[in-house]
Amino acid sequence: MNYVIIGNCAAGLNALEAIRAQDKKGQITVISDESYPVYGRCLISYYLAGLKQKKDLFLRPGDFYERMKANTLLGKKAIRLLPEKKKVILENKQEVVFDTLLLATGGYPKPLGLPGEKKPGVYTFRTLDDAEALLKLSKTAKRALVLGGGLVGLKAAYGLAKQGLDVEVIVKSKALMSQVIDEKAALILRRHLEKNGILIHTGLAAKEIVGKDKVESVVLDDGQERVCDIVVVGKGVAANTDWLKDSGIKTHWGVLTNEHLETNLKGIFAAGDCAETYDVALGQTTINALWSAASLQGRIAGLNMAGKKTSYDGSLAENSVEFFGLPVVSLGIHRIPEEGKAGFDEIAVNDPENSTYKRAVIKDKKLVGFIRVGRFTNAGVYLSLIKEKIDISKIKDLLLEDWFGYAQVKDLIPEKEKTFSMSVSIEGRLV
Repeated sequence: MNYVIIGNCAAGLNALEAIRAQDKKGQITVISDESYPVYGRCLISYYLAGLKQKKDLFLRPGDFYERMKANTLLGKKAIRLLPEKKKVILENKQEVVFDTLLLATGGYPKPLGLPGEKKPGVYTFRTLDDAEALLKLSKTAKRALVLGGGLVGLKAAYGLAKQGLDVEVIVKSKALMSQVIDEKAALILRRHLEKNGILIHTGLAAKEIVGKDKVESVVLDDGQERVCDIVVVGKGVAANTDWLKDSGIKTHWGVLTNEHLETNLKGIFAAGDCAETYDVALGQTTINALWSAASLQGRIAGLNMAGKKTSYDGSLAENSVEFFGLPVVSLGIHRIPEEGKAGFDEIAVNDPENSTYKRAVIKDKKLVGFIRVGRFTNAGVYLSLIKEKIDISKIKDLLLEDWFGYAQVKDLIPEKEKTFSMSVSIEGRLV
């Protein structure tokens, strides 16, 4: 069997290991447009911040691919897929044949579409190369402007602030991380970031990036002009699917998959940030661009590629981050829809003076969303309640107690779920 994996991040890594565990002899080829061996993309902000060394980012030993007996084509970009010929065409015109294929191409930063966006000093923050470039420039730069108040933008802002730069964040929406947390949680986070030297501007957007040979300032839509040496664009990520346009692969927000993570074309699978899969909280397909989801999807896709039929139950939004000692965890749904409010309920405890906030979103007696700002444990218990769609009516009044944990749910969690670690990781620390 000739296996080809396009992508060398969480999904590709786990697919490779799953395939090799099932098939000791098959030929495996890993293709990636990045030249590095597999590294933790979610850790690059900590590298930029000086909290991790470059060597700490790499997830496997130097001889990993050799031990896996895998061929690598690193620094090679796939530009065309020919399913009828079972070929992948690379940018250098090289052709790679396959019997079964995994699409794990991830996503790409959305462009701004503004004048001056291509000037030297304007960066995205997605890859290790991005972090390297920002780290180098931060040695001489003094002021940085980050466009976007989501996870990517705030991680870049945090890293640059830790390097000693004056950092401002421009947010078009009314609040930080609006796709992940609600406004009360966002207000606590904003105050905490500003207390640590990061200036936040909400309700504003960039209009033009100004400079002769490099970035000098950014003009905002209210007429302000903010002087800066660095601009980081963190306006979201789109799935890498454009190259599949004429392939016959069906796409929506991402590559559409079935319960085995197989596409509409037999023998071709998708996993990770380019794959659209079932969301257990939303009850519909979407892209959850998460390391944990990509890892599991990659493993299950790999098993199916190697002939071990395995179903994927789905994922849900699962975001965790920590800035200057303040952790933020968001699971599942945080917005109650304007239409269809029937059946929804919510409970919350807000203590902004102590930088703590807890909120549970409930629908039809089941937990569908949870937010916590401030240090705590047992986040994985809430994750299990959401994933298993457990009736929480008997424990609803206990959900937001500081001591709430496994002891309160052990009789409700199915036996199969108890075999897994009920935890959520914030950069390697379980909560």
